[in-house]
Amino acid sequence: MSYLEYSVKSIPTGLRKILYLNWPLTILLIAVASVGFLMLYSVAGGSFTPWAEPQMKRFALGLFLMLSVAMVPIWFWRNMAVLAYGSALLLLMLVDRLGSERMGAQRWIDLGFMVLQPSELMKITLVMLLAAYYDWLPLNRTSKPFWVLLPVIFILIPVALVIRQPDLGTAILLLTSGALLMFLAGVHWAYFASVFAAVAGLVTTVFKSRGTDWQMIKDYQFRRIDTFLDPSSDPLGAGYHITQSKISLGSGGWSGRGFMQGTQSRLNFLPEKHTDFIFTTLAEEFGFVGAFSLLCLYALIIVFCISAAMSNRDRFSSLLILGIAATFFLFFAVNMSMVMGLAPVVGVPLPLVSYGGSAMLVLLIGFGLVQSAHIHKPR
Repeated sequence: MSYLEYSVKSIPTGLRKILYLNWPLTILLIAVASVGFLMLYSVAGGSFTPWAEPQMKRFALGLFLMLSVAMVPIWFWRNMAVLAYGSALLLLMLVDRLGSERMGAQRWIDLGFMVLQPSELMKITLVMLLAAYYDWLPLNRTSKPFWVLLPVIFILIPVALVIRQPDLGTAILLLTSGALLMFLAGVHWAYFASVFAAVAGLVTTVFKSRGTDWQMIKDYQFRRIDTFLDPSSDPLGAGYHITQSKISLGSGGWSGRGFMQGTQSRLNFLPEKHTDFIFTTLAEEFGFVGAFSLLCLYALIIVFCISAAMSNRDRFSSLLILGIAATFFLFFAVNMSMVMGLAPVVGVPLPLVSYGGSAMLVLLIGFGLVQSAHIHKPR
């Protein structure tokens, strides 16, 4: 044993765990959240209220939760995976009966001291369950039909409950992150190719049915598709959000209009400027340089997660880290695609930047699991 190894082992366990934290990842998370505080201060007209101050308090709580989760051995979280998934599933069912409604959607449960969105919790617990499942399942059974069907059921049950709320964006994230984890666990590519082929065939059939006696979707749903493909066809109606978003993105240019100088957000042309469309506010004020810098921070977080997964010899830990990284990637990829007009507007927040409580806290708990896997890996 070297002198350095002996010195580390002589440190009390609690302090040693702090030293073993993935500090670059922690610093990157703080940096991204700080960008969010700055933008929420800006969209409020130079005020910490009503958005920046509560967001800072939530992030401080989230960091505490992340460190608390990180200190617990990873084997405990493996054993808790089924219970965590079941609890999140029960909360999703309760939303249908006890949930509070906002903006035409019933997605939240009022706990008194906070408003919880169970679908956010499901994003992490689903990853935990699938990682535990594939850690338990022998490798030679991974692609057997019966053992492929079980995780598909685990994914589709919460997806169906979330669609009922309705929350298409979260349903897409759950479905995609679950499929990605199955692929990473070693499920044969032929299953995914079959699904892609079936989806492509269904989409083609839907479009060919337009104007026929056997039309598969309603006329207003076709109009929504038309608006997505060409927002200028209804600039004051269904295409308003994305039209204003593109104006905001384009007006930022290379270096932006300057901090708190964005006309689209300051004059309230930009909808949901503190939540779903906060990235366009950043692009308008700091231009391509600012938007690309945020994207680089996100990319570095993914890189550190992949590095932590590859260096970990525990199958559950590796799959858990990759699953949370995939969920995080889908968050910002869908949001950025949405505000740039590359994907339909489905209401997915920008992680750690958009204003919101449940999404931030659950995401930091997820990164607490990443830290737990990193701290407690075999050394």
